[in-house]
Amino acid sequence: QADLQTSSQRLNLSASSAAVAELKPDCCIDDVIHHEVKEIGTHILVCAVSYTTQTGEKMYFRKFFKFQVLKPLDVKTKFYNAETDEVFLEAQIQNITTSPMFMEKVSLEPSMMYNVAELNTVNTAGESESTFGSRTYLQPMDTRQYLYCLKPKQEFAEKAGVIKGVTVIGKLDIVWKTNLGERGRLQTSQLQRMAPGYGDVRLSLETIPDTVNLEEPFDITCKVTNCSERTMDLVLEMCNTNSIHWCGVSGRQLGKLHPSSSLHLALTLLSSVQGLQSVSGLRLTDTFLKRTYEYDDIAQVCVVSSEVKQ
Repeated sequence: QADLQTSSQRLNLSASSAAVAELKPDCCIDDVIHHEVKEIGTHILVCAVSYTTQTGEKMYFRKFFKFQVLKPLDVKTKFYNAETDEVFLEAQIQNITTSPMFMEKVSLEPSMMYNVAELNTVNTAGESESTFGSRTYLQPMDTRQYLYCLKPKQEFAEKAGVIKGVTVIGKLDIVWKTNLGERGRLQTSQLQRMAPGYGDVRLSLETIPDTVNLEEPFDITCKVTNCSERTMDLVLEMCNTNSIHWCGVSGRQLGKLHPSSSLHLALTLLSSVQGLQSVSGLRLTDTFLKRTYEYDDIAQVCVVSSEVKQ
């Protein structure tokens, strides 16, 4: 009989429990055992043999084989909450063993509210190629960064209050092989992000040009979302800065905005200064509570001379 003793449990590993009728001199019994190691720390393989001698005396002995199970990979994660409700996840995977690993699969299983897109390939001549090249070996102490983009599913994207509080993103599934072909697998627990704090009113940018002409009007589209639990009556004010000038009427009534509802604003502005300019100066006032929400550094736009652009 073969048992495996860990710090938390004792497992029976014997492939067969049937007794052998006779063991002749200089012969042996082979018993192949399998076990997927899921714990780190000290493991003890306990091999016990019970037998009866020719004289009918029952005998018994045990042997202990102690070995250490070390962590094969070190996994670190970083989250970035984008303004468009997208979540970017960077997974840093380091081989902390003493031998190379063949990375067979690294994937992200998203939670039920998200769809995931892997950003670990580049398009070369119409074919997807891994950013790590054709060699998928991870040398000892080497680290790779895997990047994923999670987008809310359509049915949840419209519910501002719901997606705002979601912290569970999904879990990583990693499969590798060692230099002798043994397969290893690691699945993380559910990854948690810090829920972004948008406040009562969230203003996000839907569309904006990358490059615009100096002193020529250009359009942007903003999305205003009521993230509070009360109805708001909003007024839009536009304040000019040294480089950005708004076109249109300031102090415009936007009307009532119910909880978790959104509205889109098409706005026009121009820049009087070249270079990378920050779009700032939007103010939203809730007339019910007389509270003003200020939005600066919403986005950046590159302003060039019209001659340069041509």
